[in-house]
Amino acid sequence: MAATPVRVAIIGGGIIGCLSAWRLKQLGMQPVIVERGQLGRESSWAGAGILCPIQPWLYPDDFTRLVDASLAMFPGLQQELSVLTGISPEWLQSGLMIPFFPDDAVDHRQAALDWSQRFGWQVRELDAVQARHHEPLLAGDTSGALVWPEVAQVRNPRLLAAVHAVLEKEQVEIIEQAEVSGLIDAAGRVAGVELADGRAIHADAVLLAAGSWSGGFAESIGISLPVKPVKGQIVLLKGEPGALTHIVKHDRAYFVPRADGRILVGASMEMVGFRTGNTVAEVQAMLNALTRLLPGLADTSIEQQWMGFRPGSPDGLPFIGPVHECPGLWVASGHYRNGVALAPITAHIISRWMAGTPPELDMSRFLPGRTVLDSAKIGFPAQAAA
Repeated sequence: MAATPVRVAIIGGGIIGCLSAWRLKQLGMQPVIVERGQLGRESSWAGAGILCPIQPWLYPDDFTRLVDASLAMFPGLQQELSVLTGISPEWLQSGLMIPFFPDDAVDHRQAALDWSQRFGWQVRELDAVQARHHEPLLAGDTSGALVWPEVAQVRNPRLLAAVHAVLEKEQVEIIEQAEVSGLIDAAGRVAGVELADGRAIHADAVLLAAGSWSGGFAESIGISLPVKPVKGQIVLLKGEPGALTHIVKHDRAYFVPRADGRILVGASMEMVGFRTGNTVAEVQAMLNALTRLLPGLADTSIEQQWMGFRPGSPDGLPFIGPVHECPGLWVASGHYRNGVALAPITAHIISRWMAGTPPELDMSRFLPGRTVLDSAKIGFPAQAAA
């Protein structure tokens, strides 16, 4: 008789939770996803899908190694999902440009070049004429740019739709509109989750992957996990295909061109709790950045705007691994601005780890319960005034 599959309750149905569920299923385990709202409709859906960290040279080297391992998985993931579901996540190697201007508050050029050389990221240094040749819509006073031609992007909603379709095909149990209120304890070990409506989901292990809500849940069960929501607002422009060809990133804003001509303009960084809605001040700041950096897009029409809550951490790093003071509980959360980029490697590592295979990478910098040092550069932004 075949052994009963190990049952894993996953708290959270974002891209991290869903990809982890799929990988657990492939390993012969029995995942069940419990989502407080609708599957994949929080930060996983709202993000821009840039497959490169914002200013990766500011992070510790272990983070870059984790990112590199994850990004290497995306072409295969794109192929796998497209074949299995017919839905393409639209992985697109559009390249990334960081332009430089006389009024930049920080000069990132040398740090970016040093980091690229150390980790083997292909980069080109452009002068002012070359930069405007690559992106004619740039402001005329650009002094040059750096371009990483191999950087890619995905369309988050399509990635989520493809993963959701795989989960349905694999008959992974998904429970939506269900709030997890606590854990089930059995002789000092986690044995499932309790729902706010009184139901109990029994499991052999629990994976906390609830994004911005992970910290609050951890606190409610007496565990320290400093994950808090960092609000981000995005504006969608309806442009012409090819008007902007590279992802353009700057300290003031980023701009992500889709194949159909749409351009994402993002994104604010706000410590305002779970306060929803787009605001005049933040949207105006992004549009001001647009007209300053890419004035050639000033006449482009605005199609839509939205917001989401990133699961931030004080040091900008995710929490991945077992919670030693709570046997049977695992965490994959706090991915902040890099959730989609880190989703493949997180799902790969956490699923195999839960199945008994230790990670190939050194995960000590990302363990729950690690010593967390606040970082003003990559951690939480300044708290908004009350």
